[in-house]
Amino acid sequence: MSQSTWNVALLQMDIAIGEPERNYGKLELLLKQAVDHEQKPDVIVIPEMWNTGYALDRIHELADPAGERTRAMLSDFSGKHQVNILGGSIAEKRADGVYNTTYAFDREGREIGSYSKIHLFRLMDEEKYLKSGASLGQLELDGISAGAMICYDIRFPELARKLALGGAKLLFVPAEWPNPRLHHWRTLLQARAIENQMFVIACNRVGISGTTEFFGHSMVIDPWGEVLAEGDGAESIVRATINLDLVDEVRSRIPIFEDRRPALYE
Repeated sequence: MSQSTWNVALLQMDIAIGEPERNYGKLELLLKQAVDHEQKPDVIVIPEMWNTGYALDRIHELADPAGERTRAMLSDFSGKHQVNILGGSIAEKRADGVYNTTYAFDREGREIGSYSKIHLFRLMDEEKYLKSGASLGQLELDGISAGAMICYDIRFPELARKLALGGAKLLFVPAEWPNPRLHHWRTLLQARAIENQMFVIACNRVGISGTTEFFGHSMVIDPWGEVLAEGDGAESIVRATINLDLVDEVRSRIPIFEDRRPALYE
């Protein structure tokens, strides 16, 4: 099934560091609030590492083994409420270590893709505790090609372009992006939207974790780079309606993909 208009809900939640039980409970409440609304969402997006926060020194004991609890919860909810979910990302424990992984579920509750963060953020010591993913976050929701990147990934334009060249019309970005880099957050997200002529749907957390403050400002940006919705610094559900036909319109008016000269870039 493909449709041109989507309602989007971003769950801009506060995350309790190192307390998975609190976080799963809070997410369940926010998911219910998201669908119990006159503008029922077609897709719900959750922030990065929402199950544990950045409790990296205990991440091996806190991480969800094989993502089983998360997968069961999101699959059940998406199928019950017939809504697509881009499951933020969680600390996912595998045999070879812990990954920062997002899962996507369709309206029938089927898992239709996953992505593990490729670029680990040294300023928060991710590379010391987490394993890096090794594949692209290419997804398809309601017949629409989409891509997933996680937080620090947006500083790497090559990754967003690779997803766009693969057909993505939307880019989902779960994040824990902290102060004082709000200007970077907004600028990078708008740049990824403009240069790839796609919607960018980015969900950032709020709250304080240790000495780090997270500013929220979850955003929905259209292919022209116009901000359709933006959160503030409080826990909230940020909503927007997008028209996916705009992607083809923008790409036809300014044909950057046809005018590329990759032989000179590579």
